[in-house]
This record gives sequence, structure tokens and C-alpha cells, in this order.
Amino acid sequence: MRAAATPRPLALVTGPTAGLGRVFADRLAARGYDLVLVARDPVRLGGVAAEISAAYAVTCEVLVADLVDRGQLATVEERVSSREHPVDLLVNNAGFGLKRTFLHNTVDEEQALLDVLVTAPMRLTHAALRQMTERHTGGIINVSSVAGTQPRGSYSAAKAYLNRFGEWASHQYAADGVRIMTLLPGFTRTEFHERMDVGRGAVPGPLWLDVDRVVDEALADFDAGRRVSIPSRRYKLIATASKHLPVGLLQRFQSLGRR
Repeated sequence: MRAAATPRPLALVTGPTAGLGRVFADRLAARGYDLVLVARDPVRLGGVAAEISAAYAVTCEVLVADLVDRGQLATVEERVSSREHPVDLLVNNAGFGLKRTFLHNTVDEEQALLDVLVTAPMRLTHAALRQMTERHTGGIINVSSVAGTQPRGSYSAAKAYLNRFGEWASHQYAADGVRIMTLLPGFTRTEFHERMDVGRGAVPGPLWLDVDRVVDEALADFDAGRRVSIPSRRYKLIATASKHLPVGLLQRFQSLGRR
């Protein structure tokens, strides 16, 4: 009798239609993962799913959801927590930034930022950990930012939460067989800044990272069991220096990425 085929591992990626999320989806599909792709634009999401399915011969399930909406987020939580068709790897990648400073944004804009950058990854991590710890296997990659090591407004504050949350969770659940890694990229050439209406000239050229390199380094670090991934030597140095430099000095660089 012919043995049943071993099911492919399953990864869920939020924000997979562009930038880091798209490269994560491509790389994971190339590794043989089936995918659950989560984004709010149904047309663009469907197109990406079709492209990846055709290119890598994997199954791409789509979930149309705006992570700001608690009801739609709950649908994603339910999928992540499924024990019948469990997610093996969760990539919390969805995010956006606000170009203006705190008081120049509405409180609803600031709340939406927190919903996507803090609430969504926290709730999805909670949902994933339930089934992963029961199975004693699984992985989570939370896409944070080097900005979380610096006092640069509410975006940095949100990423600081994700950094410390990931640092704690990676130690807490390692004994349960779950690997958790926090990715701290710097300025990366994606649509992120275009959506903020920020030009590339707002950041010095040497600070820009290539999106493919960021994801490839992140996955290599995840494979190696690292709890934190900071792509490139220059951003490793920046992250280290940020822990020791005076707040007043660091705040002089708040305009980077806003012009």
C-alpha cells in the first residue's frame, strides 16, 4: 500500500501583498509551505495568491481582513488557532506608519496604528501559541523595527512593545517547542514609505536596505534559532548604540523618514 503523502507545513503571513510580506510569502512557498495570506485588499490579495500558487505549486488560502477591525481580526485569530488545520509558522508582518507627529494625527489614526502594530500581533500570537504549545511545535516571526530601540514617536513606542514582548515570549515558550523571533529591520526599500508619502531622499542612501536581503537574513537567523534578527552590520551597530546614547541626542534624528 502506498503511504499517504506528508502534508506540507502551513505558514500564515499578514500583509503579504507587497514589501517584506510578499518576499516572506515567496520564500516560504519556495521552501514548500502552503500559505494563508491575510490582507484587506481582496483584488490585490487574490492576484498575489494566484501568482504564488502558479510559481511554486503550493496552496494559497486567502483571508480578506482589515486588522483594525476587531471582528475581522477575530476571523484571523480563529484561523491561526485551528487545531484541525494548524498553522506551523505565523509571520506578523502587517504594518504602516504615520508621516506626521503625534498631535498632528487624529487620535483615531493613532489608535489604528496601535491596532495594527500592537493589538493584532499580540492577539494572533496568543491564538497561535495555544495550538503550537499543545503540539510542541511551531514558530512565530514578529516583524518589528530598529525604530523600537529609539524614542521616535508612537510608531517607535509600538515597536518597542513588540521588541520586549518577543524577547520575553521567545524565552517563555522555548521549552514548549515554539520558536519566536523578532525581526528588527531598518529603512527598507518597499512601498511602506511611499504609502506615507515620504520620498527616498528623506533617508541617507547608506541606510536603505534591500528587501530580499532583509528576508533572507531573517529566515537564516530563524533557522539558526536566534531570538532577534537585525539585518546588516550597520543596523546592528545602530541598535546597540541606541541603548546607550542620550534620549536628547536620539531625538535629533526624528525627522528621518518623514520628509
